[in-house]
Amino acid sequence: MGQCVTKCKNPTSSLGSKSGEKDAGKSHGKKGGGGGGTGGGHKEDSKFPADVNGTKSPEVTVETSVAPPLSSGEVRRDEPECKGEGLSLARIEDMFLCYKDEHEDAILEEGMERFCDDLHVDPAEFKVLVLAWKFQAATMCKFTRKEFVEGCRAIQADSLQGICLRFSALMEESRGEESFKDLYRFTFQFGLDADEGQRSLQRSIAIALWRLVFTLDTPPVLERWLDFLSENPCGVRGISRDTWNMFLNFTQSIGPDLGNYSEDEAWPSLFDSFVEWETERRRRERAEQEERRRREEEQEEEEELEQHGVETDPTTDCMEASAWGGP
Repeated sequence: MGQCVTKCKNPTSSLGSKSGEKDAGKSHGKKGGGGGGTGGGHKEDSKFPADVNGTKSPEVTVETSVAPPLSSGEVRRDEPECKGEGLSLARIEDMFLCYKDEHEDAILEEGMERFCDDLHVDPAEFKVLVLAWKFQAATMCKFTRKEFVEGCRAIQADSLQGICLRFSALMEESRGEESFKDLYRFTFQFGLDADEGQRSLQRSIAIALWRLVFTLDTPPVLERWLDFLSENPCGVRGISRDTWNMFLNFTQSIGPDLGNYSEDEAWPSLFDSFVEWETERRRRERAEQEERRRREEEQEEEEELEQHGVETDPTTDCMEASAWGGP
């Protein structure tokens, strides 16, 4: 499942973005010489002092430097605070640079592994899925600069410690009815391979994501559903968006015994097959239980007869009869 959430195939322990560390160092240098937080954009030079008698007006020239426009997704590093939020955009960007890829302006597989490691979470944990949901990540194992910055602002965190402290509240938020529905639908899109233009989830990926997204509240029917998918690989090649979305409705409206399921309702045909498979499985299970119960009862009867000294072996009966002169 670690590969399902992050698709990390060859994590290594000595990874890093040299360019990112270098840029981060430069950033700290900028902040150290930025003029003590006065804004860094205005400079006032008084060229002529005011006349003592007030007959001359002081001449003051004001030089205003205009910052160049920001490119898409770029963060102003000379603005330490985000208005009204108390967050440091510079710290968020520095954190991003620690994990970004050397060649792409995004955190990719290796950086994601280190990011999770520094957060003390397993890439396969539900927490990572929730974090990707709050960051609105479009692709597995990838945070673009914009996703990372906007995601940190959304959860009100500008440091690793800040993100860790937010996990508890994020877990609780994800359990809300509307929030979970949004997370659930996000998970389907998150599992698609955007590069290949996938429209349905691979069966194995869907199974793993279903187990992950239902980590906190597992429906009683989930394991039987996943067993059905696993045991029918030929009949279930992929999971469509409609099937994925309708399964959440299925878990909420159909009882654990499936007794109120009706084929006349507008359920995907795969659900009809599942109910038939599960009904047959339960029938066989009941038959096996009855057979085991019958054998146990017969065994108990034999043991009871033996305890009362009644011999049931026919060969022994013949030997006893011969000893008394019988045929």
